[in-house]
Amino acid sequence: MHFVHAIATLHARVFSNVERLLDGWFLGLAARFTFLAVLYFYFLSSARTKVGEGVLGFFHVSDGAYYQIALPVVEAAGGNVANVSFIPWGLVVWSGTYAEFILPLLVVVGLFTRVAALGMIVFVLVQSYVDINIHKVGAQTAGAWFDRFSDGLIWDQRTLWVFLLATLVIKGAGRISVDAWLARRRTA
Repeated sequence: MHFVHAIATLHARVFSNVERLLDGWFLGLAARFTFLAVLYFYFLSSARTKVGEGVLGFFHVSDGAYYQIALPVVEAAGGNVANVSFIPWGLVVWSGTYAEFILPLLVVVGLFTRVAALGMIVFVLVQSYVDINIHKVGAQTAGAWFDRFSDGLIWDQRTLWVFLLATLVIKGAGRISVDAWLARRRTA
C-alpha cells in the first residue's frame, strides 16, 4: 500500500508541476499552431475559390461563391447570380466569403481570438449543414459518430475542428498572442 501511495504522490507532483509550467500560455499557443498547421491553408484555399483573380479580384465575390454557399437560391433564380437578392442572400455570401479570410487569420495571430474562434465554430457548423443538406455529400463522406471509423469528413474531422476552436473560446489565445500583448499594454 505504501508503494501505491508513493506512486500516486509522485504522479501528482510531476503533473501538477507540468500543469503549472504550461498554464496560461501552452494550450492557446498549441491550439493556434495546430489550427495554422492543419486548417488555416484549407480555409484560405477555400476562400480563394470565392473571389476573383489578382489583387483587385479579392474585392469581387465570384459567382462560384453563390453556388457554394446558396445553391438552392441560385437555382431558384434560374442559375443567374444577378437575379439573387442582395438581402439576405448576397449579404450571406459576402459575409461568409470574407469571414473565411478574416477569422482564420485572427485565430492564427491571436487577435480577438475568442470571438474569431467562436465565429469559426459557427462557420464550420454552417459549412457542415450546407455540405450535408445542400450539396448532399454521401453517408460515407459525412461519416458518423461512435462507429469504428475515424475518417468521416464531417462528423469525425469537423468535431475535432470544433473541439480545437472551443479550446480557444474557453482558454483564449494565451500569453503569446496579440490579445495578450494588447492586454499588457492596457494595464501598463
